[in-house]
Formats: sequence, structure tokens, C-alpha cells
Amino acid sequence: MSRIVVLGCAGSGKTTLARQLGARTGAPVVCLDDIWQPGWGKDDVPTFRALMNDAHAGDAWISDGNFALATFDIRLPRANLVVWLDQPKMLCAWRSIKRVFEKDTKHRIGSLVEVLRFIWNFDRINRPLIEESRIAHGPAVPVRQLTNDREIAEFLSSFDLARRVSG
Repeated sequence: MSRIVVLGCAGSGKTTLARQLGARTGAPVVCLDDIWQPGWGKDDVPTFRALMNDAHAGDAWISDGNFALATFDIRLPRANLVVWLDQPKMLCAWRSIKRVFEKDTKHRIGSLVEVLRFIWNFDRINRPLIEESRIAHGPAVPVRQLTNDREIAEFLSSFDLARRVSG
């Protein structure tokens, strides 16, 4: 069964890829951004972790989001693949700007500057922390790095091919 953790910078396409993988595999998609509630802080991490334990208890899941320090010890020991979306910063920034104007979005223009700062500093600040935690909690889990839309499409088509062969 598929147990895939999708990582990457804000705007890299984690949620989109996770949903596409869920549709192809039939595995439930766990979007960490949907579980972590606006206004939550450090005191809410135990609640978040309990929800993570429940969401990742099944035999199959696609888990979308970083939250490395709070969740990798729960998700990575059970994962059988990590997908790192490593899209260019400018593309991530453009997607982040564009999505605040989409209908029915939870992304707000008021937090856009913070998100753009996060994207700009991701490789210097967040990536090393995520990688350190990934190696600590899932050193044997294979990592597939995808750097552009063509690689993502090829990766997704491999799931279609596997389904046709096994079906």
C-alpha cells in the first residue's frame, strides 16, 4: 500500500500532487495545512500530533506538508516514499500570489508577505531543518526529488502504469 509523504516549499504544488496521487492510488489524502488550525500555537501541538497519529494509522495514505519537527517521527517510520517537490522559487512565489485570489481559498492576502518571505528563505532556513529531521526519522525511506512539471507528470504516469499492470 502507498504511504507517501510529499514535502516542499510553499507554492511548490504539494497539495495538488497529493490529491493526484490519492486519486491514482485510492489512498486517503492527509493535508496537514487543513488539520493545523488558524490561531493554533505551541500549546496545540499535542492535539495536532494526536490527529496526525489517527490520520496516519491506516495501511495507505498520502501525507501533504512539512511540519517536520512536529510530525516526522509519526509519519516517516511508516512511509514507503518521500517525494520532495523542488520547484523554482519564482514559480512557488507566483503560485502563492495567485492562490490568494482564487475562489474558496483558505489562503489570505494578509499573510502573503510572510509566505513570500518563507519561500525566499526556504533553502537557507527550512530545507536544512526538514532534511535533518527526515534523515533522523526516516533514513531508509526512498526519496524522489521532482524539480519541474514534466518530472511530476512522468512520476504520476508511473502510478497510472502500475495500476494498469496490476489491474
